[in-house]
Amino acid sequence: MPSSAWAPSRTVSCAATRSRRTERCAIPSFTASPPPNGRRCRRIWNSNSTTSRARGGRGTMDRFDYVIVGAGSAGCVLTSRLSEDPNTSVCVLEAGPSDWHPYIHLPAGFIKTFHMKSINWAYQQEPGPWTGGRSIYAPRGKTLGGSSSINGHIYNRGQRMDFDTWAQMGNRGWGYADVLPYFRRLEKRVGEGEDTYRGRDGNLIVTTMNWRDPLCEAFMEGAVSLGIPRNPDYNGKTQEGVSYCQRTINNGLRVSGATAFLKPAMKRPNVHVHTHAHATEIIFEGKRAVGVRYMKGGRGGTPVEVRANKEVILSGGSYNSPQLLQLSGIGSPDLLQQHGIAVRHALPVGEGLQDHYAPRTVARVKDIKTINELRRGWRLWVEAMKWATARRGLLSLSPTMVYCFWHSGESAESSDLQLTFTPASYKEGVQGQLEDEPGMTVASWQQRPESRGYVRIRSSDPFAAPIIQTNYLDAELDRRVIVGGMKLARRLLKSAPLSPYYAYEDFPGPNVNTDDEFLAAATQRGTTTFHPGCTCRMGPADSTWAVVDDQLRVHGLEALRVIDASVMPRMISANLNASTMMIADRASDLIRGKQPMEAASIPDAAVA
Repeated sequence: MPSSAWAPSRTVSCAATRSRRTERCAIPSFTASPPPNGRRCRRIWNSNSTTSRARGGRGTMDRFDYVIVGAGSAGCVLTSRLSEDPNTSVCVLEAGPSDWHPYIHLPAGFIKTFHMKSINWAYQQEPGPWTGGRSIYAPRGKTLGGSSSINGHIYNRGQRMDFDTWAQMGNRGWGYADVLPYFRRLEKRVGEGEDTYRGRDGNLIVTTMNWRDPLCEAFMEGAVSLGIPRNPDYNGKTQEGVSYCQRTINNGLRVSGATAFLKPAMKRPNVHVHTHAHATEIIFEGKRAVGVRYMKGGRGGTPVEVRANKEVILSGGSYNSPQLLQLSGIGSPDLLQQHGIAVRHALPVGEGLQDHYAPRTVARVKDIKTINELRRGWRLWVEAMKWATARRGLLSLSPTMVYCFWHSGESAESSDLQLTFTPASYKEGVQGQLEDEPGMTVASWQQRPESRGYVRIRSSDPFAAPIIQTNYLDAELDRRVIVGGMKLARRLLKSAPLSPYYAYEDFPGPNVNTDDEFLAAATQRGTTTFHPGCTCRMGPADSTWAVVDDQLRVHGLEALRVIDASVMPRMISANLNASTMMIADRASDLIRGKQPMEAASIPDAAVA
């Protein structure tokens, strides 16, 4: 996509203010090169809030009932739910800007947002022994909506056993029957799906890709030829099978946590959102969290305090939530003392990081056009016109077209592999950027990795990026499953239905045949799938690994919760956005003291 294809209308700050304002919501508009037409819509942003003022040595101080750090997937849902009570005031601190940028709302804009440091933390992981000594790029959203504003739009809940395992680890109320009602409450499913499993009245619109491509159809036929069934709803009774992806895209526009939950909530007078508000420390009185310090305007900005009458809630994600806890004196005493931070409370904060690691198998094609050709030159202009006039075409698509869930041979109980197919090929080392040479790609990863890493502060500087060590493929089982996934990817690409279009395998290449050779290839060119979790794990107080309890309260402290993907005790068999929102939705009932939703009645045969 040409860099000049989209032009922003203007930058709008949503920094702390207590007056109703109008924001210009930029949607891509025609410019000279190439000119994809679009419209601007006007939205009323309400930054009013019900607050009290406290006078002290530091001057005026804002007080709210709840202070939420992070306006990502979890923070947006929490703000929406907690502010339903008009007598409850909610303040949200977001380090990044408003989600005004056109690339956020254009589905194909992920190619750009992955690398835009203005709305992306743009972290780098530490090199690891099983990743060829490479430092892997780890984008995370830094704008309203968080990573739901820059991700690949995929809606994927996981398997029944994922959540039942959480409950078996000592977390009451987090089994599949317990969480399914929250998945349904959040969702507005448009398309296939039994109402036993799918929601129809929620805020989060979930659609199935309606763009059809001969390569995608041939890939699915190839899967069927290998014994993998078609499954019209992998978020329903069972996940196993192959199907077009389900995504949070509606009418050619991204549906993020911000657009689905936060923006409607901001019309309420009891919601107050600060952007460009970088949290630096949690404020305590004894063991009780009473507020948050942040830098208004980011590094070099104005230090500000905001107080919480009821609770402080961390929703910064699996990298930033443990970082803020450690900066506030909560974590490993050795780590904190190393950086001159007084120890407030010892907990295994940041330990247990898990992520999905995916090598990509690439084949060159013949006698057919791929997305590589369609997204450049005059063809891109045509696609831009399709999107501008009808919100359809390639620019309305997610980066992944087809999902396949199957077995590596290492697990008999349920699928342990997730594979994605795209009729395109990407530049190695430059995520989201298309190659000049056309191709088709299958990424494959282990759904439930055993390897664990960590997130640790690099220094006492709250603006320094944390140390992120994933330890991909550290566990032997992970290595075996990854090899099995690459072998299955090859079989799929070489299946009979794809043979009219298959030219040759570009990576790992026809000379790679043994397990050791496949593993070596995986270490050379695998990458993150952008699914970090498990760094503030939920579990019993007497465990050696838990940071929060099953109410998501930080062990040993008061009025402090962590609510985001970091609380997952074990990685799930899915992308994380859907489950992160579910966690926040259920947590909102726990916070308000509401009776949890009634557990779902599910047929025993269901393995979703």
